[in-house]
Amino acid sequence: MKVLVVGGGGREHALCWAIASSPLCDALYCAPGNAGIVEQAECVAIGAEDLDGLVGFAVDEGIDFVVVGPEAPLVAGLVDRLAERGIKAFGPSADAARLEGSKGFMKDLCAAKGIPTAAYGRFTQPDAAKKFIRVHGSVPIVVKADGLAAGKGVVIANTVEEADAAVDDMMRERRFGEAGAEVVVEEFLDGEEASLLALVDGAHVVPLASAQDHKRVGDGDTGPNTGGMGAYSPAPVVTPEIEARAVAEILQPAVDGMAEIGSPFRGLLYAGLMITGDGPKLLEFNVRFGDPECQPLMARLMSDLLPALIAATDGELEHFALRWYDEAALTVVLAANGYPGAYDKGSEIRGLEAAGALDDVTVFHAGTGHGENGALVATGGRVLGVTALGTDVAAAQARAYEAVDRIDWPGGFCRRDIGWRVVGTGEG
Repeated sequence: MKVLVVGGGGREHALCWAIASSPLCDALYCAPGNAGIVEQAECVAIGAEDLDGLVGFAVDEGIDFVVVGPEAPLVAGLVDRLAERGIKAFGPSADAARLEGSKGFMKDLCAAKGIPTAAYGRFTQPDAAKKFIRVHGSVPIVVKADGLAAGKGVVIANTVEEADAAVDDMMRERRFGEAGAEVVVEEFLDGEEASLLALVDGAHVVPLASAQDHKRVGDGDTGPNTGGMGAYSPAPVVTPEIEARAVAEILQPAVDGMAEIGSPFRGLLYAGLMITGDGPKLLEFNVRFGDPECQPLMARLMSDLLPALIAATDGELEHFALRWYDEAALTVVLAANGYPGAYDKGSEIRGLEAAGALDDVTVFHAGTGHGENGALVATGGRVLGVTALGTDVAAAQARAYEAVDRIDWPGGFCRRDIGWRVVGTGEG
């Protein structure tokens, strides 16, 4: 079959890498792709948010199956547009994608279904949000832009003044555009964060292996939020008991709730969890594979990914199961200097062959392209995802950083402590 993957980041490189090995895949395309994805797929110069272009290409090329990577085209209705033309696609409808597209919608669904999450208020006026912050009375407190903000629209305010500033930044200054026209203010949950991703077919939930992301830009989880500076799988904090509770108390009720309102969810449902003393609580839902969580998950996946994605799309997950390698996997993100703020583009990257020559190491590309002289150059904020397997998280971490140290890129940086919660405590 002919498969099109939409997107051009590290997540999409990992998906292409996995799908390309499927015997079901006769031809693989990626739009727009990047300089690494060309090794697995034919890259097509169509942006991930160019819905007309994507639908037109899928029709003209006779694409059988589309896998949508990023959230923006899902929220914009790409899956609906493809369905209108008779093309099957993995991902939720625009209505179902509201679970990520509107944090207020997600919180209201949680309240309706009794899903454990932080107490909250949602506001369209900054003064009302600030009043809620004062009435709430305790800090830290969390301020979130309601809409899509590339993983950066969440502020954990340690003082009332910081919370007020976050409200003004989002609602008055419109730092995130229309995404900040409404904000959600919620209580701060204390515990350890983890990610649990699951395939969903509208009714049934098949959890993937657990993972843990590292959102802050600096070592020790310091500095501003980013799209993700690294991840590993499995996450020891997600015990079998915690996973079972998360599915029963969070994922399945959400899936049931979406079906009840006439917006059945099909695709990948990602629960950002806080593991508290009372068990797992929901921080947020995403409606697509996490980036960079996708990279270590694909490295550990033993099963053929493509049939699983098709089964979710066709509503046939009831008796479906996935198999995973026992090894741990860890991804270190290399980002351009200055990220997540303003960063330079065009700096040359060398040494990737030496890094990839290590056993059990795969370098996934995110923001890469080719310069005028054919050299590999950085074109984005997050640029590479160096991924390694190991007998445990500590071994995967050591192998990943050995590969990182073979890469010659003065224009970039990385955190040096990915996996610290496991390696630092002697678990793994």
